Amino acid sequence: MESNVQEEVREKYGSAARAVAESGSVQACCDPGLRCCDPITTGHYRADQTGIIPEKAVRASLGCGNPTALIDLRPGEIVLDLGSGGGIDVLLSAKRVGPTGRAYGLDMTDDMLALARENQKQAGVANAEFLRGEIENIPLSENSVDVIISNCVINLSADKDRVLREAFRVLKPGGRFAVSDVVVRGSVPEEVRRSMLLWVGCIAGALEEGEYIEMLTGAGFEQVTVEPTRVYNVEDARQFLTEAGVDVDALAPQVNEKFFSAFIRANKPQAARREPGGCAPALAGTKE
Repeated sequence: MESNVQEEVREKYGSAARAVAESGSVQACCDPGLRCCDPITTGHYRADQTGIIPEKAVRASLGCGNPTALIDLRPGEIVLDLGSGGGIDVLLSAKRVGPTGRAYGLDMTDDMLALARENQKQAGVANAEFLRGEIENIPLSENSVDVIISNCVINLSADKDRVLREAFRVLKPGGRFAVSDVVVRGSVPEEVRRSMLLWVGCIAGALEEGEYIEMLTGAGFEQVTVEPTRVYNVEDARQFLTEAGVDVDALAPQVNEKFFSAFIRANKPQAARREPGGCAPALAGTKE
């Protein structure tokens, strides 16, 4: 199951990266296998943010939020973006932590990594680095990162428990977890959930809000909060669901406002507090 999900994610997002690289636009929303479309992936970045990075980095953003706008990044900190795609959040983070800090992007898709590195080159950002790897096996040493961000990627993993344990491992004591993701609130019939998650959850699906909190707490995090940033209703998915043969009007009462993008925060307990910044973390694996 896990390997099948990974291969599907790799292929779909690789296709999206190639579309951006070749034509400058994402064709993913025309692909029945990758339904992360309006209003999920648009309107998250301000003009003052999109104006300082390459347009292709913006066009390759398939996220459900803007974690860089909702987390306080400080000069000298080390940031890791899980599932960095075309690099938009990495490049924005690198600019915010400044030359004494560093931003890492982790992605398993070769086409996305190539696009991100080209975007980095065009942006002239020296304090960023894109690593090849899986978010279930982060290729960085433990206690090496100040902040972990992610943009609508953890929901794609078939082993979310492992992702969150890995995030906890690489964070420094007192480090912050701050991600945007798609979340489900309350009970939804399984057949309805599957239909909506084809659209809202991209491929693998989203966690229920309480389950997300329990997983983070189980991994060792504290001060966990889930803040909705955009709530979806059945009208947002009407065209897609109709094409899929779903009776939208019958579905509406069971799904309205139960699927939403959220900003999820948590902290690693603070033991011996280390000052942010310092040496770049050692890689626990190879980049390629």
